[in-house]
Amino acid sequence: MDASGGGGPPRRARLDLARLNRVLVVNAGSTSLKLSVVDAADESRTVESLAALPPGVDAVAHRVVHGGATFRDPVLIDASVEDELCRLVELAPLHNAPAIAGIDDARAALPEVPHVAVFDTAFHATIPDEAATYALPRTFREEWGIRRYGFHGLSVRWAAERVPVERLVVCHLGGGCSVTAVLHGRSVDTTMGFTPLEGVPMATRAGSIDPGALFQLVRHGVSTDALEHALENESGLAGLSGGSGDVRELERSDDHSARLALDVYTYRIAGAVAAMAVPVGGLDALVFTAGVGEHSASVRARICARLAHLGVELDGAANANAEPDIEIGSRDSRVRVHMIRAREDVVAARAARELLDPR
Repeated sequence: MDASGGGGPPRRARLDLARLNRVLVVNAGSTSLKLSVVDAADESRTVESLAALPPGVDAVAHRVVHGGATFRDPVLIDASVEDELCRLVELAPLHNAPAIAGIDDARAALPEVPHVAVFDTAFHATIPDEAATYALPRTFREEWGIRRYGFHGLSVRWAAERVPVERLVVCHLGGGCSVTAVLHGRSVDTTMGFTPLEGVPMATRAGSIDPGALFQLVRHGVSTDALEHALENESGLAGLSGGSGDVRELERSDDHSARLALDVYTYRIAGAVAAMAVPVGGLDALVFTAGVGEHSASVRARICARLAHLGVELDGAANANAEPDIEIGSRDSRVRVHMIRAREDVVAARAARELLDPR
């Protein structure tokens, strides 16, 4: 396929566009659908639905979570690209399936403008082999493309631009959660892997667990479909608490299971941050972003308290009253701590403009 990825050049649109003033960004995540129109000055306006679009949209950028081994760079969507995206749904069913539905709906609503797929995995293409390679037989790795791809790349790229330090760790904490090591602006390791299931606990996803536990469940009659559903939809904070995967609800609860859920969650995230200091050789700054990262002072405080040995120290008042974008570390903190608003829409719109009008 003449798309991007695999080291090949990106597909270029053959369009004569003098300007791309307004780009509609369709961001279909695992827990939400966000529509926004981003102008040439990177100002964005939220749109409630495709039926409520303002006039003058020049292009559409679609955030697609998993590009597999086929797609790394942005690509102009046509029938062959959409067919390949459908094939990749099994790698990220909670994400790619909604993305394809969004593509179909937006192409029907805006058939005359170009549509571009922008991939979350692209930012992590710089991860070195030592971090990307699983210790599996070569046949598994080569025949099935089993490797660490990484996700939340658009969000991490934005955070790295906003906090341009040499050694950065980004905590994207939302419905899905990941922790990424960024060295000189390039991803060098991340907690999510072949799929968005790996890594730290999330709202309803388990994160990393012993594969032997899964074998045990299958041997005792749990089907692979039931297991996949449980790992994707009934685990993480929801599984630990026995109910909600919403951090806000857990923070308001006095139930032991709710407290345990938050303890496990923040413990694992702090451990991931400490681990990500290895590939970057230390830590200059720590970023919290996305829904939980931006809105839960308690989660930020719990994580940072576990990282005091690395020189992380919050300013309690700044953290409690934080509005993005802001630095919330104390004056004595050896590691700068920031809370940054996620702007995946801006990164996606820029990528679409660069593809369609590379001047």
